[in-house]
Amino acid sequence: MSMTNNDILIRLRYALDIKDKDMIEIFKLGGVSVTREELSKILTKVKADYYDEVDENEDVIRCNDKMLESFLNGFITFKRGKQEPKPFQPVLRPEKESVNNMLLKKVKIALSLTTEDMLDIWDSVGIRVSKGELGALLRKKGHKNYKECGDKFARNFLKGLAVRYRGV
Repeated sequence: MSMTNNDILIRLRYALDIKDKDMIEIFKLGGVSVTREELSKILTKVKADYYDEVDENEDVIRCNDKMLESFLNGFITFKRGKQEPKPFQPVLRPEKESVNNMLLKKVKIALSLTTEDMLDIWDSVGIRVSKGELGALLRKKGHKNYKECGDKFARNFLKGLAVRYRGV
């Protein structure tokens, strides 16, 4: 079963024990205003298939790719402080880059994780990743060594973050 962006936010929030007020602040830093009530609807597990229409009775706000990216950008600012973009630096990711690859890159930056840290995070949940594999996941889409990050890899990374930061 594939992970939705809502799942990613729910798992990231749990793994790093991010409070509601901080989640709202992180969204704001990423340029998205959400209320506490809206946050609660974003942090609701989406029952329907990701591509199906939301059931009218479902009290959920679906997190699209742009909203997730805004959150992750806000998370970097929240953790590391505001930095001015360098000249000619693209502000948004290339359109077709995998959400999971973006998640790995931006969490790595926000938490100042080294390659070794990331390998240890996967290792803590029994997943062996080589430096070469990790390098391929962190490359820009279009690079000859780029590799798309699958849901299982991303899910295990988030699980490993919970082990590292919550001792779960």
